[in-house]
Amino acid sequence: MIETPVGERSNSRSSPISTRRKLVYLVVLISPIPAFVLSMLVGSYSLSIADVVDAVFARLTGGSADASLVILDIRMPRIVAAGLCGMAISVAGATLQGVLRNPLVDPYILGLSSGGAFGAALSIVVIPWLPVQAGAFVFALVALAIAYSMARTNGETPIVALVLSGVITSSIFTALLSIVQIMATERSLQAIVFWIMGSFNGTTWGQLEYVWFPILAGTAIIFALRWRLNVLALGDREAASVGMPVERYRLIFVVCSALIAAMAVSIAGVVALVGLIIPHMIRMMLGPDHRRLIPATAALGATFLMLVDDLARTIGRFEIPISIITTLVGAPFFWLLLRRTSSASWN
Repeated sequence: MIETPVGERSNSRSSPISTRRKLVYLVVLISPIPAFVLSMLVGSYSLSIADVVDAVFARLTGGSADASLVILDIRMPRIVAAGLCGMAISVAGATLQGVLRNPLVDPYILGLSSGGAFGAALSIVVIPWLPVQAGAFVFALVALAIAYSMARTNGETPIVALVLSGVITSSIFTALLSIVQIMATERSLQAIVFWIMGSFNGTTWGQLEYVWFPILAGTAIIFALRWRLNVLALGDREAASVGMPVERYRLIFVVCSALIAAMAVSIAGVVALVGLIIPHMIRMMLGPDHRRLIPATAALGATFLMLVDDLARTIGRFEIPISIITTLVGAPFFWLLLRRTSSASWN
């Protein structure tokens, strides 16, 4: 299948492919709404839509409802966190894949996950007065700063150098994490391992208070500039030939992607594969145009992680870390999509 060039408008009325893509695009964009409603109803404490409405009404009017605590103070912040983190990780993955022109890049390639894991472990074992979320966020950004400074030479940041420096940075923080794990007690080691595997258990409105605005702000900047990703994806020389300041926009996209991914890591821990598979799924369904890719990726990422969290808290007697489910569900599904797609959508 030959993709329509970016910016070229086709006659949608006479093109069944264009009509199908518009329908898929609409379905993807609205998918977080039913996913949110479903997530509110499922769990160890069974609820109905009437229970949810009563709880919200009681909270707004100052009354009381039996399910109010479960719905509004336990379940809802967890679901909102899953949606925000799924959106952030997926958008960061799609953005970095476009900026670095590499379909195998995800937000953690720059060392964000290993840096965040080290910061969380440091908070658990060495600096117990530092909140785990704060330690994860700070060291995720430290890892990014190290990777970017290592790659930058003569006022430029070559793509290959940035990817390689991210791999080196990730290895360094993985080694530091191993040192902290050796120092940890058995109980602390269990907490570190569980955090690394990812979970939204115990998420509160207080934790979301510090992450929702940076995630939405970083995503909004990427959304507003998303058409420039189409130009950057063509290559540095082609982008510069049309007058685009390549280094400036690359820095903006990398920093915004790192910011929202680091915020997600600070809340959820390490979430495997989401930043890699969700953008590819959207490309296979809608094509590589970032004007559609970024909004659809944000919506599908939020939907996917909310549903994964539903499985994590309902599939067994104990909660399963979300990275286990994203790997077991995402990897085979991604493989099936690759097999059923006759030609790749990546340009």
